[in-house]
Amino acid sequence: QSEKELQNTVKQQEEKMLQLIDKSGEVTMLKGEVFHLRRSLQRAESEAKVLWEEVRGQEPKVDTAYIHERVLLQQQVDKLRLLLLEREEEKQMLCDKY
Repeated sequence: QSEKELQNTVKQQEEKMLQLIDKSGEVTMLKGEVFHLRRSLQRAESEAKVLWEEVRGQEPKVDTAYIHERVLLQQQVDKLRLLLLEREEEKQMLCDKY
């Protein structure tokens, strides 16, 4: 019976190790995702700065409603792209799991 208990203990330890390995992979993947998101944020901030500088340099006849609409549309496009990337990552995670 002690051999059976030992086998159960070893099996439980193996399962815990596999869970830790899975979590370690997830952490690594999330760190990569954070890195890419930070780069995207920096790029977006740079683009916004350039756009605002250009808008400020133009004549007062700038159609701010048009610019505002374009900004909102671009935000929606970016949001949809992000959702697409999230779904692709989820799909890849599921494929990797099975």
